[in-house]
Amino acid sequence: MKPRRRRTRAIAAEASYICDACGEEIVIPVDPLQGQSQEYVEDCPVCCAPNVIHVEIHDGHDIRAWAERE
Repeated sequence: MKPRRRRTRAIAAEASYICDACGEEIVIPVDPLQGQSQEYVEDCPVCCAPNVIHVEIHDGHDIRAWAERE
C-alpha cells in the first residue's frame, strides 16, 4: 500500500480597500499563493475608476489592502 500524500490548499481570504476615486469600500478575494506582496490594477466596480491595488500578507493570515489612483 502506497503512503498517502497530503494536499495543501490555499485558504480563501478576503480583504477590503477604499476606492481612491469614489470612497466606496470594495471587498476583494486574496490568493495567498500569489506571494506576500501583491500589486495589480483593478477598476472600481462602483465608479469604474482604475485603482492600483496593493496587498500585503503578514504571518500567513494578517492581510492589509489599500488602493491608489492609477
